[in-house]
Amino acid sequence: MPEETLPDYAIRNRANWTAANAQYTAGSARSSWAQDHIHWGVWKVPEDEIKVLPDVRGLEVIELGCGTAYVGAWLKKRGARRVVGVDITPAQLATARAMNAEFGLRLEFIEANAENVPLPDASFDFAISEYGASIWCDPYLWIPEAARLLRPGGELLFMRNSTIQILCSPDDEVVGERLVRPQKGMHHVDWQDEEVGPSTDFHISASEQFQLLRKTGFEVVDFRELFAPEDAVDHPFYKWTPVEWAKRWPAEEIWRARKL
Repeated sequence: MPEETLPDYAIRNRANWTAANAQYTAGSARSSWAQDHIHWGVWKVPEDEIKVLPDVRGLEVIELGCGTAYVGAWLKKRGARRVVGVDITPAQLATARAMNAEFGLRLEFIEANAENVPLPDASFDFAISEYGASIWCDPYLWIPEAARLLRPGGELLFMRNSTIQILCSPDDEVVGERLVRPQKGMHHVDWQDEEVGPSTDFHISASEQFQLLRKTGFEVVDFRELFAPEDAVDHPFYKWTPVEWAKRWPAEEIWRARKL
């Protein structure tokens, strides 16, 4: 996508994920695509334990901010009829396409901003974002776009960092045990990373998230706060949240909503 069509934060995030693809995600994609069991987030919380996904058999699915598209691959294995992955980072999509060819799952991919997807209204039954559009796009743009893409009765499921994790995250250190950011007015955070470059994450409070979903025509049907399992160990790449912290406080959230 030409840079002139993207907001500044999307350009920063695309550069960040181009570097991350070279350093980490391309190497881990094959093992993620090969999995038969779905797990959630940094700490790999098993779906078999939390059971937050709806039955996707026969559904048309869009993954917003798909990255290497392993989540879409899992849903296709679960019986989704069609899966379309949307992402702005060519390097991530190249990895996704290579995995798609290797595993023969026939996913479809579009290079596009999840805030403005070039597809018709009411094209899908289910939209999902696991640390994709859910944190890298402005919620006041991508959630209305998800609503537009869904048919009545369709569902949206997304995973993001927890509010308490954001509030306890300093600019240049790991997550701690003190509140260092105000909750009032929270919207986005700009980060500096020496390895993969600057990025912008979006996060609004839970109450604002709930109100946004309601105003966009969704009914919230499930909400989960996830802790790291007791046998989890520190992640080799996502080093800013220590596993011992995530065992005591929820580091991640999953939201599920139905379009009215």
